[in-house]
Amino acid sequence: MLAAQSTSSPIIDQMAIATFNLTKQFDRQVAVSDVELQVQPGEVYGLIGPNGAGKTTLIRMLATAEEPTLGEIYIHGDRLLRDDSNPHLKQRLGYLPDDFPLYDDLNVWDYLDYFARLYNLHQPRRRRRLSEVLELVQLTHKRDDKIATLSRGMKQRLSLARTIIHEPLLLLLDEPVSGLDPIARMQFREIIKVLQEAGMTILISSHVLSDLAELCSSVGIMELGYLVESTSLEDLYQRLSRQYLVVSTLDNLDGLVGELKQQPLVRGWESCAPNRLQVEFAGTPAESTALLKDLIAAGIPVSEFYGKTEDLESIFLKLGHQQTT
Repeated sequence: MLAAQSTSSPIIDQMAIATFNLTKQFDRQVAVSDVELQVQPGEVYGLIGPNGAGKTTLIRMLATAEEPTLGEIYIHGDRLLRDDSNPHLKQRLGYLPDDFPLYDDLNVWDYLDYFARLYNLHQPRRRRRLSEVLELVQLTHKRDDKIATLSRGMKQRLSLARTIIHEPLLLLLDEPVSGLDPIARMQFREIIKVLQEAGMTILISSHVLSDLAELCSSVGIMELGYLVESTSLEDLYQRLSRQYLVVSTLDNLDGLVGELKQQPLVRGWESCAPNRLQVEFAGTPAESTALLKDLIAAGIPVSEFYGKTEDLESIFLKLGHQQTT
């Protein structure tokens, strides 16, 4: 193992998660390489990357399900190891893998009660906590139903309830919305927002980048085992997202194109619907307002005019292309 970092380090003390030189090697294959990850308390941190990038292995190390080959992990200032040290720290972790099995022959209440007992929750706190998590995941009305009768979305919410039954400080979610329909994903997102508002730190990996864009304050992008980008969403959008204006006209599309050619801050445009253009624009909001005034002054019958930026998926694809060129 590498030499221990000083436990008085400001980074260690201030972060919910701090890793140093974190590496995992399976035989000759390096799954995670030299990852230095920092997640602030109370934030939702999204982990993005293609299959095989190392996301699951990283999360498993944070959950003590895998032993690092090299490097160190600190959770809220305490060193995290897989041995018998610091059992209290491990009890404050919640880990939901993407393939956690459910016991179909149990009903919802008995399933949660079983795990609550494993976490040494005693009455009357155990009964109260089960009621709380069932209400949170909107399964109170299913408490006596067999798990086998639940929909996929309900099963996933039940898995989340099991993961938070002991009120963890840190929640680790590996592809929690995989295979869910849009309504089930929306329900899951709303639960995550409630948990964040309650002060829980959440690290979540997902291929559904629109969900991460709505939930996360920061993201990390992994590629071939490396954490190639780790920053706030705001910073990522400012650095890498192009700005567009959507402009529609009642008629005279040729006139609109002619006016756009005269604008130095217009970098290009493409048609996205009849009489509607998506315009790449390099100016500020004030300059886009000036552009709208110019179009109206030129007699262009503008019926729609608003700004938009590239979404997280476009940024991710752009970064991936940069890594391979």
